[in-house]
Amino acid sequence: MGMPHAAEKWTAARVRALPDDGRRYELVSGELLVTPAPRPRHQLALAALYDRLAPYLAETGLGRLLWSPADLALGEDEVLQPDLFVVPGRETQSLRAWTDVTALLLVIEVVSPSTAHYDRQLKRLRYQRAGVPEYWIVDPDARIIERWRPADTRPEVLSEVMEWIPKSGVAPLQLDLKVFFAAICE
Repeated sequence: MGMPHAAEKWTAARVRALPDDGRRYELVSGELLVTPAPRPRHQLALAALYDRLAPYLAETGLGRLLWSPADLALGEDEVLQPDLFVVPGRETQSLRAWTDVTALLLVIEVVSPSTAHYDRQLKRLRYQRAGVPEYWIVDPDARIIERWRPADTRPEVLSEVMEWIPKSGVAPLQLDLKVFFAAICE
């Protein structure tokens, strides 16, 4: 179960020094989050999203789709481990270390019972504060995607079609969510 470790002062350097024990460690807004390895449906959802997003990004040249572990920091003493994230095309040219990532076009988290609170609250607020244009929370149980943008106080909840328009003048990516969720949930 994901739980915070707030009694001690955590830094990104301290988190990066933790042992590789199969858990995911994140430092978000000064709070250490520890989550277990994901379950198969979580990974199936990520694979299905990757299979749709990666070709679109390659075709448009807008960026690269990557996944965690990644040890991202967007300007704070933190360690962010988004499930999937899009690094803008201009940043992928010189990407040698995770510290080279200074902006993201999209962050995607697939929720589970142990991560839902942190994905919807702490992490969402952090990505909004960083100005990430879109943050998607994929909920396989509810068969929805919550889309958050930086100024949003409530998500756009999508259950039929997800249309992503990362840049004007570029054809949007469309995801049939009924087909997507049927493939990973049945």
